[in-house]
Amino acid sequence: MPTPALPPTYRPEPRHIELGDAFYDVVAPARFPAHTLRWRNQRAAAEVGLDLLDDDAWVDHLARFRPLPHNLPLPLALRYHGHQFRHYNPDLGDGRGFLYAQLRAGPRLLDLGTKGSGTTPWSRGGDGRLTLQGAVRELLSAEMQEALGVPVSRVLSVVETGEALERHDEPSPTRAAVMVRLQHSHIRYGTFQRLAYLRDKVNLRALVEHSVELHFPALAGEVDLPSALLAAAARAQARTVGAWMAAGYVHGVLNTDNMNITGESFDFGPWRFAPDLDPDFTAAYFDQNGLYSYGRQPEAVHWNLQQLAMALAQIGDPPALGRALEGYLAHTTAAMAANLRWRLGLAPAGAAADNDLLQVFTRVLRESRLPLDRVCFDWFGGAAATARALAGPLGALYQRRWFAPLRAALEARGPNAQGSAPDVIFAEAQPCAMLIDEVRALWAAIAERDDWGPVTEKVAAVRRLGAALGPGPLVAPWREGRLWEEGLALDGLGEEPKGRAEQGSAPPPPAAAAEGLAAPAR
Repeated sequence: MPTPALPPTYRPEPRHIELGDAFYDVVAPARFPAHTLRWRNQRAAAEVGLDLLDDDAWVDHLARFRPLPHNLPLPLALRYHGHQFRHYNPDLGDGRGFLYAQLRAGPRLLDLGTKGSGTTPWSRGGDGRLTLQGAVRELLSAEMQEALGVPVSRVLSVVETGEALERHDEPSPTRAAVMVRLQHSHIRYGTFQRLAYLRDKVNLRALVEHSVELHFPALAGEVDLPSALLAAAARAQARTVGAWMAAGYVHGVLNTDNMNITGESFDFGPWRFAPDLDPDFTAAYFDQNGLYSYGRQPEAVHWNLQQLAMALAQIGDPPALGRALEGYLAHTTAAMAANLRWRLGLAPAGAAADNDLLQVFTRVLRESRLPLDRVCFDWFGGAAATARALAGPLGALYQRRWFAPLRAALEARGPNAQGSAPDVIFAEAQPCAMLIDEVRALWAAIAERDDWGPVTEKVAAVRRLGAALGPGPLVAPWREGRLWEEGLALDGLGEEPKGRAEQGSAPPPPAAAAEGLAAPAR
């Protein structure tokens, strides 16, 4: 089937292949018995010139994986290692996915990566498949994160494949799908760790230069590229972690192979949105010690950045690499404060005021366990929201003495100029949320009746919320390919705020975090 003419917005740029075959394995996609298109993200497709494909061509390229014009001739299963729950695993790599294509969208180089596309040399005995439920969950997670101002990978396509899979963590046999996501980069922290493990300094240096050229070009003139890249990656990651915290999002599996150099949220597995700000809230049933719980996410990512620093130390200056991470927790706290202010629909008042609000907000909600989504909904607009909040279902609680400090902080702030946002947000009596009970109900409609209506309606509601809020303060520069520049820094990001343990970020990392600087055993 010939590919229809693609518009000028289709700008192929396959660059990963330039790194050489030490970084990947050429693989063939699986052949599936059926191809039922379940989701096509027209909004994302338009950014990379794929929106004019008809459904047949869409499936041909994004489920059968016929190469796109002038792009990668064959899929690449990428090689990497990683720490999984802080245990080093040298047997990782793309086990059920591959890099399919790379395209320019404005200044950004974006990847099309797959999940459930078949076995690779790194499948480790797995079947290389993805459940349809897993694809739907990732779609819902990505859409809600995007609406709440998180820099996140997006689900471009979901195609059901007609296979029946056996899984221990969901009723089986269960339906299968192949998914394609669109994101900045599939260069993971574990990509660097693998080269350090192999003591391959030549390719480690090449990977640093490649990452700088494609994703952080403003660093090109730096004398110490490894330290400059680490500092930029830490700032980009801090913005994402801060946005997670403001959204109440719990990634679930913050392993180093699930973190990429451009810092966006991706490869989330058993994710959840926390109903309140309980720091011990955990998403993954297998995270029995709460290593990746809501409140420990900033520390967990800091530990991962330390492992990246350890890998880069083979070609960089260790003291300089250490200094590159010094501002990470301050950046995370400031990012959370900025995104919380935006989510509450409050006018900007500077970093100090945002930090003050963050401290009282997190303290009151953690102590009271008030529902995060409801509080943000009720008090959207600050002083302009008082009458509405007091008339709502939690109105009596908002008049209690223990809520008074937060009420005063909210009423001291005026509403942001967000156009029709209040009209859209308050068109419904309940906040638009994505808690686990609703996620399960959305999947049940598909599993029991093959009814996709509830998922379609939910995505539409989430997108209305996102459109009403507008791009968050952390997302707008990210969409423009400006991932880290100091000129984009929020006020005060370079300073470690006082009393950090009392703010919205996790407490200072425990001594155990420093132990992760030990090189992995070979």
